[in-house]
Amino acid sequence: MKRREFIALVAAAVARPRAALTQQATKVYRIAVVHPSLPVSQMTETGGLPYWRALFQELRLLGYVEGQNLAVERYSGEGREQNYARLAHDVVDLKPDLIFAISSRMVGHLKAATTTIPIVGFFADPVGWGLVAGLAKPGGNITGIDVDVGSGIEIKRLEILREAIPSLTKVGLLNSRDVWDSPSGIAMREAAQHLGISMVGPPLEVLQEPEYRRVFAAMKEEGADAIFVGEQPENTTNMRLISELSEKSRLPAICPNRVYLEGGVGCLMSYGTSAVDELRRVAWYIDRILKGDFPGDLPVQQSTKFELVIDLKTAKALGLAIPQSLLVSADEVIE
Repeated sequence: MKRREFIALVAAAVARPRAALTQQATKVYRIAVVHPSLPVSQMTETGGLPYWRALFQELRLLGYVEGQNLAVERYSGEGREQNYARLAHDVVDLKPDLIFAISSRMVGHLKAATTTIPIVGFFADPVGWGLVAGLAKPGGNITGIDVDVGSGIEIKRLEILREAIPSLTKVGLLNSRDVWDSPSGIAMREAAQHLGISMVGPPLEVLQEPEYRRVFAAMKEEGADAIFVGEQPENTTNMRLISELSEKSRLPAICPNRVYLEGGVGCLMSYGTSAVDELRRVAWYIDRILKGDFPGDLPVQQSTKFELVIDLKTAKALGLAIPQSLLVSADEVIE
């Protein structure tokens, strides 16, 4: 072999690994983000909601930068439940590398549409909904964060609400009909009875603004002393409206997390998990799966950290004096 040919051969051999590394470094991953109701403009790092900001900041720390090696396709069901199944099929037809979906209902539609595309769910009771075989070993193409820690947290919210308002006898339950009639919804209403509290409705039949206004008016007419805001994501999407209606109806509300308390008078208090922490954990799932882990081998994680936040501005606006014992036990008091 001539010397010039040998040098060219060696150069080519050295170049091939470098080219492969460059190609690998510039791979762009496509992920779909699907929410049942939130506008797509809010599912961003700059959209104003702290937990979405936390998700994309965490992904950046893990090496994924939107617009560089990460393409994010965002979809919203706009709160129209009749469109959720069609939306799921539309997302699957575009064949993203991974789907991140909010709510058991939406993940259920996606599961019906694909058994191969990895799905990271931010959902409640995925075993009960038939989405995974078990929390420790999900199997299939779905894993994620289970935000349902049982009816215990809902009973705890009721106890906190009654401690804040000792005269409490009737509480309006703000949930859609399927959640209202679910085993957990029935268990919660039965537990409320043992606390001497009647849960009044009616349930939300659709998840649009006129229906929220109708339900609030009906709860007020039924004599509700306060409002219990359910955890379903459509309520979070409408949290500004819920805060407005709570204030106008002069019905103190307990909400599932502190996001509801940000931005002024509205919910009286929140007790629940930290959505910011949970979305950071979602980023870990996305990273592991994009690096080759099988979703069915990644255990579904459950929420373990809870926080009580009380808004004294709202209490003052509603003419309520929060007991000192409750203020002392709060993780944060907004003054």
